[in-house]
Amino acid sequence: MSFSDIITWPFAWLMMAFYNWTMNYGIAVILFAVVVKLVLLPFQMKSKHSMMRSARLTPYMKELEKKHEGNKQKYQEEVAKLYKEEKINPMSGCLWSLIPLVFIYMIYNVIRQPYTVLMHLSSAQYEAMKNVVTGLGGTIPTGGYPELKLVDYVHQNFDSFKGISDKLIDLDLSFLGMNLGEIPDWKFFTSADWSQVSNWLPSLGLFLIPIISGLLAYISYKVSVAGNPPAMSEQQQGSMKSMALMMPLMSVFFGFTMPAAVGVYWIAQSVLAAIQDAILNKHYNRLLEIEDAERRERFRAREAELERKRLETEKLKEAGLTERNKNTSKKKIQAAQKAQNEERLAAERAQEKARRRAELGLTDEKPASQVGNRKYARGRAYVEDRFTNPEGAEAATKAAAELSAIDEAVDIEFAENTSIEITDTAAENTENGGKA
Repeated sequence: MSFSDIITWPFAWLMMAFYNWTMNYGIAVILFAVVVKLVLLPFQMKSKHSMMRSARLTPYMKELEKKHEGNKQKYQEEVAKLYKEEKINPMSGCLWSLIPLVFIYMIYNVIRQPYTVLMHLSSAQYEAMKNVVTGLGGTIPTGGYPELKLVDYVHQNFDSFKGISDKLIDLDLSFLGMNLGEIPDWKFFTSADWSQVSNWLPSLGLFLIPIISGLLAYISYKVSVAGNPPAMSEQQQGSMKSMALMMPLMSVFFGFTMPAAVGVYWIAQSVLAAIQDAILNKHYNRLLEIEDAERRERFRAREAELERKRLETEKLKEAGLTERNKNTSKKKIQAAQKAQNEERLAAERAQEKARRRAELGLTDEKPASQVGNRKYARGRAYVEDRFTNPEGAEAATKAAAELSAIDEAVDIEFAENTSIEITDTAAENTENGGKA
């Protein structure tokens, strides 16, 4: 027995059990879909919860996007930090949602090969069946789904096949007047015999199976996303719109390329999924509202604590009571001290210049020679209207020169005092180092 046979055996056994119980192939497929949904329920609940929790973080992610606009790497780091803090794996919802595809593949194999997979006939027994068909004057089906095409012939002549195997059963694929082993024809309107209802009605039913499957897939999707918050990012909204189109189109496409039994299974799955999501949306929304309230309170408390620490630090800085971080490097400390000293000296220098100007009765205005931050860019005795106003040019030139002299004298004095201060500090450090 191959690995594929081992995997599909439970599905084939379950499908056969339902058929033997109901003696109706369509109902057996629907019951099979119900059991599959129940088996997958714990996994899909986990997937649903994870996706709904992720969607609830959208407002916080928008705030992070706005806060770190232009810094994509920092934004991604903060998003990863948020997911880790909330214990959410953004990929878990997608992974769990892929499991149903495996079941679709299994049911497809069971439907496609009713004799070798569903009934577990050996290849020799299947060959014996074909020999009986040939002996009765029948034709061996070719192309796709040869076993499925053989079911009707065996059903009509079942007495001739009874001795082949005790596993062989009289399988009837009819359901509501349709043969679920046939593939729906999307252009049956042009080939149907409209004079006989018994001819075109089953074909119409088969045609409607993929259409109904697509509509129900869309409804199921809408019910599923109804639990998501309205405030979603543009990327999430674009992804949702793509899914809203892709899933129904896939249902329609596979419905017209596979046996109708697969379409019936897909319809049953969509109906069950819509019912399941409606219940889970209500259940998880109630739980997530409580979780959101706790998250908002946690974030509010964190912001309040950060603001309290910031105000406390500002007060300590104003009082000169801030402590130096022991982990701060010596180079950073020296740079910070240098910046503080330069700021202090600049303020003292400005005060001294203003005092001396006031003693001489000179105004402390912006000189005409200033360009940007360069105070004497045009010269220390520059007078803008010396040619248009020659009468006042001499007094203005003298005042500008006096202002320049005061500034220059104060700058020289402070430069000398600063040099002495630095030398004394270095000597003190050397002396302390020597004593140490």
